[in-house]
Amino acid sequence: MKTQLIIFTMLSGLIFSNSPAQTDNNNFLFRDTSLPMEKRIEDLISRMTIEEKILQMCNDSAGIERLGIPPYFWWNECVHGVMGRDVTVFPHAIALAAMWNPDLLYKIATATSDEARAVYRPDGSNGGIGSGGLTYWSPMINMARDPRWGRTQESYGEDPYLAGRLGVVFVKGLQGDDPKYLKLVATPKHFAANNEEYRRHSGSSEVPEQVLQEYYLPHFKVCIVEGKAHSIMGAYNAVNGIPCCANSRLLIDILRGEWGFDGIVVSDCGAITDIHANHHYVATPEEAAAAALKAGCDLNCGTAPKQYVNDYVLKAMDKGLVSQDEIDLALSRILRARFKLGMFDPFDSVPYNRIPKSVVDSPEHRQLARQASCESIVLLKNENNFLPLDKSKIKSIAVIGPYANVLYLGNYSGKPTRGVTIFEGIKNNTGSNVEVKYALGCARTGNLEPIESIYLKTEDGKRGLKGEYFDNKDFQGTAKIIRIDEKIQFDWGDTAPVSELNKDNF
Repeated sequence: MKTQLIIFTMLSGLIFSNSPAQTDNNNFLFRDTSLPMEKRIEDLISRMTIEEKILQMCNDSAGIERLGIPPYFWWNECVHGVMGRDVTVFPHAIALAAMWNPDLLYKIATATSDEARAVYRPDGSNGGIGSGGLTYWSPMINMARDPRWGRTQESYGEDPYLAGRLGVVFVKGLQGDDPKYLKLVATPKHFAANNEEYRRHSGSSEVPEQVLQEYYLPHFKVCIVEGKAHSIMGAYNAVNGIPCCANSRLLIDILRGEWGFDGIVVSDCGAITDIHANHHYVATPEEAAAAALKAGCDLNCGTAPKQYVNDYVLKAMDKGLVSQDEIDLALSRILRARFKLGMFDPFDSVPYNRIPKSVVDSPEHRQLARQASCESIVLLKNENNFLPLDKSKIKSIAVIGPYANVLYLGNYSGKPTRGVTIFEGIKNNTGSNVEVKYALGCARTGNLEPIESIYLKTEDGKRGLKGEYFDNKDFQGTAKIIRIDEKIQFDWGDTAPVSELNKDNF
């Protein structure tokens, strides 16, 4: 009995000696703001288990309660304003490029980062206004070589010089100029030679060296070298047969070697899986993880975190394909960004956290959006000085087209508090002496148009339909909001119809 007791005591000691100590997490060295950042990063990494480390290398990073680290979701977008609700929405990127005005674009990027910081809360409790994070996967600076490309609207056009100059000021406006802290992390994408969706997850861009250096890389280079972007996104495609997220020439030799980049490389969502599943560059998930990590791709987006831990990285370690040092190197880059954003410092010590919420959708930002809209308009032809129209000589105007009376904002767009369609804008500015009529003209390809509001009436004869919005999914109790909706054409994305409702339960 005595022998058994001794053995049990020894085993208990072994078990508890390997268990994380339950300590006040504010006393950890990585919380000590007086220490050099690299020492703090080293301390934090040393306290993590291997599974915790790999989970921090995923877009949907798990929290570590014993260390006081909350969960963090890396993906946010702000290509033309913060992607969220009740924010300032600026013209899309292709229109911003048409301004040919880097100074104005810098102001727009600064306004965007102001709004992003104003709604940031470490625990995610930002009320659904904006995205809520501080790492933004913008700008999109790929070359728009074919107008049929579905992402042309996100780009700055087909010229690498223009895209580079605009990309630099956009990155600087997002990241701020504080000597210690980053305002946001900007992420130019998609690196590299990515500008079509055919074989989106399996295609290879076959690019001669001169074309690569003179056309597909210069705008990325200036965003890194001059703009100091702290993150970059690897593309889905391969370049000359090697997937971008496993391409050591792109990510190590050029990006980190020639350009001196020391930030994060994040995969486009699913790109690490593509390495084995679609490109067939390697045969297995663990080989794909090893290829990405060895090439310098740090952060995984798309592969589910637990799957990435168990089926990708741990298996790669078991087979000797990836070392602990390589994981720690990738993790150190990831954590360095979060330290530079002030995520491990007292909230009020970061100057950007003091930006008030009143800047969000402020009159100043709306005026900036209006100025950008005006400067982005390009008049291609004005035969016989047809424009501007003389209202005194016009009796009626017909506005025709499927987008004429729809507030179409494009992809990765926020939801403004209010908006004006082309039809409404013309009608509002012509006065009562001019009749303005609207006609659909034709349907948008692949879309069924909503029933026009003139055909919808409530019980008491008002135009539209009565909408009752409940704060639950079972229509229990009384409606939280009751209103008349004139047009039934909603796209709330990941938000709720109104701020009073929970986006996940209405």
